[in-house]
Amino acid sequence: MNRPALFLAGLHGFLAVACGAVAAHALQLNAQELGWWNKAVFYQSMQALMLLALGQLSLPGRWQGVIVFSAAAGALLFSGSLYLLALTHWRPLVFVTPAGGLLMLTAWAALALVAWRGTTHSAHGE
Repeated sequence: MNRPALFLAGLHGFLAVACGAVAAHALQLNAQELGWWNKAVFYQSMQALMLLALGQLSLPGRWQGVIVFSAAAGALLFSGSLYLLALTHWRPLVFVTPAGGLLMLTAWAALALVAWRGTTHSAHGE
């Protein structure tokens, strides 16, 4: 079991659900802003699920840290920048969003590479 990955899964999952609820019940967003917001919620949810799965895997060497960091930081940068963009329209945030996306892609690609090499183990010893 990887406790940091599980903690981050819980944190990102909580934030995604909370942000979705806030948008549905408290915010007055136009169609474009709501699109940004919903995209942020979706990708943050996807990364939370990835982190939940990573919490059950034992990956070799530093792969675990690289993948967990990339997934969590990527979700924070990508989704966080879209949430803020929807609320503030501060355009420089559009330069942060791709950095977060690149980190999320790095996490998924690294996980695929580790799986391709056959070096993953579940926390249950399988």
